[in-house]
Amino acid sequence: MPTPTSAASTVAALDLRDVSLGYGDFTVLSGIDLRVAPGQVVAIMGSSGSGKTTLLRAATGQLKPRNGAVRVFGEDVAAQSLSGLQALRQRMGVLFQQGALFTDLDVFENVAFPLREHKSLPEAELIARVLDKLDAVGLRAAAHLRVSEISGGMARRVALARAVVLEPELILYDEPFAGLDPISLGITARLIRHLSDRLGCASVLITHDIQESFAIADHVYLVGQGELKASGTPADLSRSQDPYVRQFLDGAADGPVAFHYPETPAFAAWRRRHGVADKETQA
Repeated sequence: MPTPTSAASTVAALDLRDVSLGYGDFTVLSGIDLRVAPGQVVAIMGSSGSGKTTLLRAATGQLKPRNGAVRVFGEDVAAQSLSGLQALRQRMGVLFQQGALFTDLDVFENVAFPLREHKSLPEAELIARVLDKLDAVGLRAAAHLRVSEISGGMARRVALARAVVLEPELILYDEPFAGLDPISLGITARLIRHLSDRLGCASVLITHDIQESFAIADHVYLVGQGELKASGTPADLSRSQDPYVRQFLDGAADGPVAFHYPETPAFAAWRRRHGVADKETQA
């Protein structure tokens, strides 16, 4: 695992400085500082609706920041032309929450797809690389199977092999543990750590799974209530007595996190258009 000194001396794979993000009139997150060095596994955690996936969209250039800068490999994502953004994205791998496999292709061709799209490799070299990545996730002998013939856990591992087949410098995982049984969950977590170490790439987990993320992460960022609530090593957060951190880690019903979604200007406008009184007036 990289030391703080070595991490600070390299260009970050992902670097957010005083970033604010939102949709329409609603600001999801503000004042976010976040850094991911090559070789690090970083977990971005928070409750549902806290803005985790919004951060992923900013990292891939799908959402421009309202304030601050999002830099990938030292380049300001918002300042890129379309071709420049495509060049940055080719240095990234993304594991989508649902896997997003092509159901009309077999396992081999699903993993081979990025190579066929972005590389001009001799067929023998392409086959060797795809089988190498399938071997890394334990599915070399499943190369011939259709997607309909494999389990959900296996499908997630195929998607992981596809995400790393171009050997990216930054891999973004959107809820990689969602819906997995305990065995598949543990296997997937170990694979993420193994592949990050093997490729020397930066890995970012967008997740709310505490146990598995803490077992493999070098650093954790906890977002909630529109801001960065805490950051540090898993051990740092485990020792924290901050009320928000404790509520999240302990799964407590009572604490700073409110049950009701906050009212936004957009909702207030919708309420007025439909003649709905606010709760205080109704009371």
